[in-house]
Amino acid sequence: MPKRGRGLTALWRLLLAAGVGCAIGLLPWLSRTDPALTVLKARAQERTATPEVLASVRDELGLDAGPLRLLGRWAGGLLRGDAGESWISGDPVLPAVLQALGSSLLLMVAAMVVAVATAAVGCGRTLRLGARGRLAARRPGGSGAAALAALPEFLLASVLATVVGVQLGWLPALGFYGPKWLILPALSLGLPAGALLGRLLADLLPGAFAEPWAKAAAARGIPAGRIAGHAVRRCLPGLLPNLGLFVVGLTGGAVAVEQVFDIPGLGRTTLDAAVAQDLPVLQTSALVLIVLAAVAGGLLRYGAGRASGPALRDGALPTLHPRRGGRRGWAAYAYGAVLLVVVAFALPRDPLALDTNARLRAPSWAHPFGTDSLGRDLLARIGHGALNTLALSLAISAAALLAGLLLGLLPRLSGPLVDTLNAIPPVLAGLLVAGVAGPGTMTPALAVAIVAWVPLAAHTSALLRQERATEHVAAARSLGADRAHVIRRHLLPAVLPPVARHALLRLPGVALALAALGFLGLGTQPPSPEWGLLLAENQPYAERAPWAVLAPAAVLALLGALAVTATGVGSPLRVLRRQGELGSESSDSGRLGAGASRPPGPG
Repeated sequence: MPKRGRGLTALWRLLLAAGVGCAIGLLPWLSRTDPALTVLKARAQERTATPEVLASVRDELGLDAGPLRLLGRWAGGLLRGDAGESWISGDPVLPAVLQALGSSLLLMVAAMVVAVATAAVGCGRTLRLGARGRLAARRPGGSGAAALAALPEFLLASVLATVVGVQLGWLPALGFYGPKWLILPALSLGLPAGALLGRLLADLLPGAFAEPWAKAAAARGIPAGRIAGHAVRRCLPGLLPNLGLFVVGLTGGAVAVEQVFDIPGLGRTTLDAAVAQDLPVLQTSALVLIVLAAVAGGLLRYGAGRASGPALRDGALPTLHPRRGGRRGWAAYAYGAVLLVVVAFALPRDPLALDTNARLRAPSWAHPFGTDSLGRDLLARIGHGALNTLALSLAISAAALLAGLLLGLLPRLSGPLVDTLNAIPPVLAGLLVAGVAGPGTMTPALAVAIVAWVPLAAHTSALLRQERATEHVAAARSLGADRAHVIRRHLLPAVLPPVARHALLRLPGVALALAALGFLGLGTQPPSPEWGLLLAENQPYAERAPWAVLAPAAVLALLGALAVTATGVGSPLRVLRRQGELGSESSDSGRLGAGASRPPGPG
């Protein structure tokens, strides 16, 4: 990138960070609440909020000076290495935030180890068959990984803490005192993240194994392990930007897991400060997350360029994305049929009918999914909640896909924006949106839509960077194709299918994010039968009545499996099999010799 372009990108990044800082500094005034009253209640719930007491708090904090002067005072202190003192505890802010950051970074490293191991297990069969030239014999799958990716982190955390930590006593479930205390929270965060990373990698591997170098390596008897390693390296540039999003998300977005396991991490610190309107802590935490996101994003984008090598600069990469579609498998229809049957049987039932004599009943013929803590039928609540939850989630996912594709085409504009927005925990985004728009039914939808496009834009930019360096795009440009023609006929057809599959993989997460914000009082309230609300409402009863959380969790996992299997159109494995680019019947393999899929014999 030219120096002028780098300078503009840096300026744009600084403006975004300043905008986020100003928005956070205005949060109490945007939300039309009295910050003095909020701080007083956070300090001492039982203290009476008399006018004299509130005036004393305002004078102590300097609230009468106004938000802009407070923000300027905090920014001026930062230049001297002083982030001020907490409005609640009175302790210096910077040491506390850095200590929370250290806890979050340790948890993030452990979670990334779990995520990489999970992704390796999920892609192991593809790597093994692809390295041996037998990938054509493998049926497309991945529904299990999609179901795992759809499981909410707080549910995994609750189950692991209750079963492994409390009932079995194998590992500690509360606190943060050493390596043993990291295992359960790392599993809660790393398993869903690794399943999603594994699916994204599995989306790219068939194209890598179909390239001439892989066939030539197999024909020359190169060990299968080395071929698999080079295939992973070939796919890394398309994955590393999303890996950076995971890194920051596992640091600032691990609020639920940190609360379940009582970990004093940065996400929990940010949320507590936002709820208490402790502006010095909130602003400093957000600034640390933004800096972390910028550093992680820059390093991983640099790593993506290094992994591609000179071929990225010279426009000599083959494409990893075939252009012709395949067919959906039977699994998509099976999962869809099961979901429809659940909804059809649930709709005639009343989701709001109370029966206190049937509280927390186990599944039976009368209540196939059991009942909740108020005796309401869980099947009825899941079925009725499917309509609103799925409709709104699909609309947000479609809007996120469109925004991700459009902004992914403009990496200089979207790169800093992606890093900045990814650094904001979804709950904080919800509080900011609620402050501007006010609590309401659409507040969670707006908050989730603001951040839902971020990973899709990062994925689009990473894939486009590689696709622009492919040989066929270079050939089209040499023949006089203009930029619009290249985008319309070559780039979008290549990146749209994998990004659309990525958007569908995140569909259950969108549903959960909507419900989580509603449960915090920022949108739809109980007794609405939204799926995520069902999980949150019944989570305290997970040990006594596990069906109360397993039923909505199973439906979310089913939605994840349906999302990934419904994307059979354009699936690389199906397409490459139809094109004859995998297996011994490939025309390229024929040119390499009859033994292209195995080491040649001595003759």
